[in-house]
Amino acid sequence: MPKLAVISAGLSQPSSTRLLADRLAAETDRLLPSEIHVVELRDVAGDITNNMLTGYPSPALRAEIEAVTGADALIAVTPVFSASYSGLFKSFFDVLDTTALRGKPVLIGATGGSARHSLALEYALRPLFAYLRAQVVPTAVFAASEDWGSAGGNDSLGGRITRAAGELAEALGRQPERVEQVEVLIPFEQQLAALRARP
Repeated sequence: MPKLAVISAGLSQPSSTRLLADRLAAETDRLLPSEIHVVELRDVAGDITNNMLTGYPSPALRAEIEAVTGADALIAVTPVFSASYSGLFKSFFDVLDTTALRGKPVLIGATGGSARHSLALEYALRPLFAYLRAQVVPTAVFAASEDWGSAGGNDSLGGRITRAAGELAEALGRQPERVEQVEVLIPFEQQLAALRARP
C-alpha cells in the first residue's frame, strides 16, 4: 500500500485548506487505497520557526519531515496570501533537504476567497516543486469560496478533484478505476434567460 503524505497549511480551525486537502486525499485513496498521513503545519508552526533559527528540528517536526520524505507521493495545499503561498507553507519546504522530494509525485492545491488568485498555483507553487525536482501532476486544484457550493460536472470542484486524484494515482504507477462523469446539460434558452436576469 503506497504512503501518501497530505500537507495542509491552513491557519484556522476549521479550515477550507484542510477541507480541500482531505477531499483530495479521500478521492486519491478511493482510486488507489493508500496509507495516509496528514501534516497540519499549524500544529508545528513554532517548531518550523525554531528549526530555521537553530538548524535543528524538534522531535515533533522531525516526525513530520520523515513522514513527508518517506511518503511515495504528496498532496500539498496552501491558502493564498498576498498572491502567493503562505509563509508557513514555504517555511516548511525551506527546512527540508533540497533533494528530499526528487522524483516524488505531488498534487498541488490552494484555497482563496476569489478565483482571481487561482494562477498562484502556476506561478508560485508549481515552480517551487519544480525547483525541488518533484513530479507535479498536470491538474492543480484551486478552491474559491464560491466553489464549495457549485454543482457537479467536469469543471466543478468535484470534477477537478477527481481528475487531479486520478493523475496522482496514475503517477504512482497504478491505473485508477474509471469514474463515470455525468455532464449536466443546461438548455441554451435557460442559459440566456439567466444572463438576462442579471442586474
